Amino acid sequence: MSILLITGTSTDVGKTVVTAALAAAATAAGRTVAVCKPAQTGIAPGEPGDLAEVTRLSGVPRTVELARYPEPLAPDTAARRANMPLLSLDETIAAVDALTDADLVLVEGAGGLLVRMGEFTLLDVAQKLGAPVLVVAAAGLGTLNHSELTTRTLAAAGVPCAGLVIGSWPSAPDLAARCNRDDLPRITETPLLGAIPEGAGRWDRTRFTAAAPGWFAPGWQP
Repeated sequence: MSILLITGTSTDVGKTVVTAALAAAATAAGRTVAVCKPAQTGIAPGEPGDLAEVTRLSGVPRTVELARYPEPLAPDTAARRANMPLLSLDETIAAVDALTDADLVLVEGAGGLLVRMGEFTLLDVAQKLGAPVLVVAAAGLGTLNHSELTTRTLAAAGVPCAGLVIGSWPSAPDLAARCNRDDLPRITETPLLGAIPEGAGRWDRTRFTAAAPGWFAPGWQP
């Protein structure tokens, strides 16, 4: 069994689609996968959230969401505004531990590495579990700074970074994106493990699962 945490350099960089792609690639390699999203925001009760998208794209049925808040804010802020309990680190660790009969457990954070999911951040979860973190980065301007800040924070905390994945690679990349793809591993001293094609989150499951293993570096498995 292995645990991999997924964070982003910011919000809306493609964490959920990357999580689905990791799940699809691992499933294609014959591994059983479970996915945990500790805190979901901006989704009303009963509405499909990020985990529903992971299942729709990858086919992985085993998912766990621990807390849901209606406003599209950082989870701790959304919880306070809704007068709802803050998620705790202990209950999050317990939920992940309950999934460890799967070969691979993927844990998707909210926003960036230091966004507070309750009384804690994804960095705290990684330290408690002793698990590596995969960083999902944007392709365009600003990504070098955001990516280096994230990888430096992981290194300073003693948390291994599994690598970087570009969450949405443009169909017609501009000069900045093309340069960033070369510069990201150099600047962060972290391997670039893959890139997800722009718009892949709108694909159907058959197309998505067939393509997902090819989006990651040859020979690498989450």
